[in-house]
Amino acid sequence: MKGKLITFEGCDGCGKTTQSALAIEYLTKKGFCVVKFREPGATKLGEEVRRLLLDPALEKSPEEELLLYETARSRNVKHNIMPALGEGKIIICDRFYDSSTAYQAYGGNLDPEFVTMLNMFATGGLKPDLTIILDIDPTAGLAKVTRKEFGKMDWQEQKKIEFHQKVREGYLSIAKEEPDRVKVINYRDGDIDGMQNEIRSYINSLLGI
Repeated sequence: MKGKLITFEGCDGCGKTTQSALAIEYLTKKGFCVVKFREPGATKLGEEVRRLLLDPALEKSPEEELLLYETARSRNVKHNIMPALGEGKIIICDRFYDSSTAYQAYGGNLDPEFVTMLNMFATGGLKPDLTIILDIDPTAGLAKVTRKEFGKMDWQEQKKIEFHQKVREGYLSIAKEEPDRVKVINYRDGDIDGMQNEIRSYINSLLGI
């Protein structure tokens, strides 16, 4: 079986970690070999880049952010994702290039076409087979963020709410442009199972199960 790349996207606090973990559990029980990676991260270089990108004390321009993300992404694709796809594995990736489009192009006001070009350069043209966007109002999402790698909100989380609203608009625009690949799941507080069932329906359709 050919491997598949499934990515999870969304604004901060949207529940990606919970929903991706449930998807992995589901697929594993179905007998699939599943591996998970995160962006930025997944490699030694990627984790160092992650530390720099999320450090709230280190100021970064949108251009600098973009180049750092693409560097980590390139390493992840080359050393993790492509080999796993070749082995027929199902890959769950917590964020991929749609994050750069949403955060750096829409949120950071960079040229979307340029960001797309760099996305394709970093991935060698690799596109996810399925992308799940968990859509949440940014105010609600930031209010429920519990991950504090630096003891306080990270570099992205501490940006103004207007930035996060533009990020959300970016994600929804991506979904409109690529409806076959990108599926939007509306975040519903307290309805983890209902959201997961929607996600599984899209995964089942992709994998023919």
